[in-house]
Amino acid sequence: MLDLFGDEDTLALAESHRPLPGRFGAGARDRTGVLAGLDALSKEAGSTLGVVLGSGFEGAPDLIAEIAARHRLLGAGAETVAALKDPFGFAALCERLAIPHPAVSAGPVAERGAWLLKRAGGCGGSHIRAPAAGTTAPGHYLQARMPGRAFALNFLSDGRRIEPLALTEQWQAPSPLRPFRYAGALARGRDEAEPVPAAVAAEIAEAALRLAHATGLTGLASADCLVDGESWWLLEINPRPGATLDVLDHRPTPLLIQHIEAALGRMPSIEAAPADATGAEICYAARTCAAVPPLDWPDHVHDRPRAGSHVARDAPFCTVAASGPDAAAVKQELRARAETVRALLEETENNHEFQHERAEPQRPGRAAGREPRR
Repeated sequence: MLDLFGDEDTLALAESHRPLPGRFGAGARDRTGVLAGLDALSKEAGSTLGVVLGSGFEGAPDLIAEIAARHRLLGAGAETVAALKDPFGFAALCERLAIPHPAVSAGPVAERGAWLLKRAGGCGGSHIRAPAAGTTAPGHYLQARMPGRAFALNFLSDGRRIEPLALTEQWQAPSPLRPFRYAGALARGRDEAEPVPAAVAAEIAEAALRLAHATGLTGLASADCLVDGESWWLLEINPRPGATLDVLDHRPTPLLIQHIEAALGRMPSIEAAPADATGAEICYAARTCAAVPPLDWPDHVHDRPRAGSHVARDAPFCTVAASGPDAAAVKQELRARAETVRALLEETENNHEFQHERAEPQRPGRAAGREPRR
């Protein structure tokens, strides 16, 4: 495993791990670090099936091509990613395929309030904001604001056909600097009513199929959309396993195995959707944690930072998951579990600081326990 965080539960599952240099949400990956890390893991393993890329590579098709030249790539290749993540090329492709898609522009635009500023190849929503000017900086573009609720069609593609898995609902965790930051997603239970009209869901699936054919997309992917009644707009295609992997991975066959099968051109058999609704939500750090204290993590918490890790303010701290009889129950449980994690962190930090203060030697002229915090 090669990633930025080296979380506690990741290290418990992975046979080997290498830290990836860089910062969460950054627009670029460290080429030398990525290639060296993958080479080291491959050498250590002796033989590998291939490499599955997660988020953060959409803006670097050249790096994807270099990875594919050294290792078998299980998922979208460089040409596919370039076709799907170039904002102007993707808009032109959607127009050619008669897929509704918001207008894009490099500026200048007269009504700034009608547009959003995005970074080409960005992910997670942290790069999206209202434009400060009617033009864009290099590597950015303007996309027209559209009404509606956010959904994503999650599907498998073998390059010839697709198999829809779920239409997940998505929501945001706004911060002052990142008003469109991704928060979480939810898949409704098997017997719940679909969250959008059936005709709209069918149109989104047909659009995903046409784009998969046009670009050679394979593996697990998602189509981010805004739905407003009978109207909808495709915002982007995420050509790789994403944040909803944990939300959807509740069928008998692990979803990662199905991704690999589809990436190899063999569409797997899709089992029935789970009876319960499932969801996951990211807990962002409310303040900088210089060293995460040892925590007694509940089982429903994933992406657990190791004790002693540094977590910056507004960075992802962990992820909570929940299942329940319906979407409303899951949303309520996610909120409760996120609050429990925040309370647990605050309580543990306070106890840790109190013990540290009590252990400090008393200095002349100062009362014990009154040393400045470090």
